[in-house]
Amino acid sequence: MYDVIIIGAGPAGIFTALELIKLKSSKKILIIEQGKKIENRSCPIEKTGKCLKCKPCCNITSGFSGAGAFSDGKLLSYHLSLYNENENNFYLGGNDGSFIKKYLSTAEIKSLLKYTDDIYLEFGADKHLEGVERRDEILELQRKAKKEDLNLIDIPLRHLGTEKAHILYKKIEEFLSDKVDMLFNTSVKNIGVKNGKINSVIAEDLITHEEKVFSAKKVVIAVGRKGASWLEKLCKEHNIETRIGSVDIGIRYELPNKVMQKINELLYEGKVIGYPEPFKDKVRTFCQNPGGFVTTEVYDDGITLVNGHSYKDKKSENTNLAILVSHHFNYPFDKPIEYGENIAKNTNSIAIGNVIVQRLGDIRRGKRTWQAELENNSVKPTLKTAVAGDITFALGYRTMTDILEFIRKMDIVAQGFANPDNLLYAPEIKFYSNELIVNKNFETNIKGLYSIGDGGGLTTGLMMASASGVKMARILEKK
Repeated sequence: MYDVIIIGAGPAGIFTALELIKLKSSKKILIIEQGKKIENRSCPIEKTGKCLKCKPCCNITSGFSGAGAFSDGKLLSYHLSLYNENENNFYLGGNDGSFIKKYLSTAEIKSLLKYTDDIYLEFGADKHLEGVERRDEILELQRKAKKEDLNLIDIPLRHLGTEKAHILYKKIEEFLSDKVDMLFNTSVKNIGVKNGKINSVIAEDLITHEEKVFSAKKVVIAVGRKGASWLEKLCKEHNIETRIGSVDIGIRYELPNKVMQKINELLYEGKVIGYPEPFKDKVRTFCQNPGGFVTTEVYDDGITLVNGHSYKDKKSENTNLAILVSHHFNYPFDKPIEYGENIAKNTNSIAIGNVIVQRLGDIRRGKRTWQAELENNSVKPTLKTAVAGDITFALGYRTMTDILEFIRKMDIVAQGFANPDNLLYAPEIKFYSNELIVNKNFETNIKGLYSIGDGGGLTTGLMMASASGVKMARILEKK
């Protein structure tokens, strides 16, 4: 019997447990995670040169600290001065974190972010903040973007770096290890519900395949985007109320550091949002990695998506970033996650189970990219396993039109952004689609079952997911 069971050891789940401990809670806590301990997480692609689709699950997307934390560890920060403290409509990261704004006031969100930032600092986060100096130059860059109907967001951030993030989260894991129970390599197969109330969690050891049943008074679903598809199925089985969310579909863009030099120096990560003609869909950049490396990650059913890493010490000659188009669907269509998965499967099929890479110039000319052309390209791909081909076979006309028009506009802000030798990798997809309907305490229509983090649509990003865990713990301690 546990007082609290947390499903998922990503930032949301970790910070729920951390805050309960800081509150000196007497609650007995269990964290269930399908991936490995952080010290056992490593991607074989760095040694083998190819994705091995790790079993029982991908080491990039699963394990202690989750997927976002494992990639590059960028923390949006409102520390000390509470940046933009007089603004009510401030940027929260990801798809703007607008979901959690439904439940918390601006003042409380900022207070949570400051508190969460302090915890990261306690465990060794870099004290240096990117994007707080040379304000005049940042404002001038923003004005330049505005002329192209682009909004350049300036939010201070701390860059942990992939390798440094491992060290920080290892410290958190060690801190929690003798204070809460943690099960790794364990998948939650189902939950037990009786008379509209949660009473148990049914799990399976992914190594021995032994089934385990745990009684629970409170269960917190804290899965990330990797768990969105699993959560969607769980909601259907137990009639957990949800609403149709959005799915972000796009590409990972790789170009020379010198093109992005100004943005890299001033902000480290330039978050740009636009609504290009003719469709006026929301298009945004995400997860910018100066001197970074393009990589892959594997989701359910073996779907391979593209992502990006950036290290503190190891650097490439390129910057990579995501360009994502937000897709919102209306009745009667209610399967945005399935829509995104089908695009990913089609793309992987064309690339023989991998991701596709294509030169921008070849897309404009209406032709595929060949491997020989890639080898002679001025921009050298940092993901060597990507298959040269034609992205437009898999991504829809609307999505590609949005991306190409956005790239054209960005070329005015950063000259060379639309150079023909720049590379597009596909697919990059962010699943925010399964937004669970929760009350002000983050509780679903099943009593005692709560949902926080990215997978359930409450947050979109590493820092806000962590902060949602803090708030969740405070709610649980009062109950």
